[in-house]
Amino acid sequence: MANVRVYRTQSGDTWDLIAYRVYGSEGYYHDLIRSNLALIDIAVFDANVPIILPEIAEESDNDTSLPPWKRGE
Repeated sequence: MANVRVYRTQSGDTWDLIAYRVYGSEGYYHDLIRSNLALIDIAVFDANVPIILPEIAEESDNDTSLPPWKRGE
């Protein structure tokens, strides 16, 4: 079983800010919410709320599901 990674919020954190801090892109906030449905109603977090961090598959330049401009072609 894979290790579960947890992020502890700072006061004022938002889903997109956490995604940016952890994954380098705010676009992953949907993945965070899906892994933390019990917290879905929180928009701005208090300090020290545990957030489960899902594993995000790394994008490959050879991934044919990506458009050509994202594959480096």
